[in-house]
Amino acid sequence: MSEQRENEPGFSGADRIEGKYANYFQVGHNAFEFVIDFGQMYSDGRQEHFHSRIVTGPAYARELLKVLAESIEQYEKTFGSRGGQK
Repeated sequence: MSEQRENEPGFSGADRIEGKYANYFQVGHNAFEFVIDFGQMYSDGRQEHFHSRIVTGPAYARELLKVLAESIEQYEKTFGSRGGQK
């Protein structure tokens, strides 16, 4: 099946990407790029730990914002609003 998927348009090896849980984020920017840090904050008061950083241009940051907004809208249509949860 992997061979079939690799021949499909748009496939980029997503089955080989390492997944990490994130519940803490920081975003920074300068004139040319956005920096998005992903990490974990622990409920026992330990300091947050960042494990991934994405650096992207403003146009792609805007596209990420659009895709996230669309995904959240679809999620809320399916599961309802979870606005009170972090």
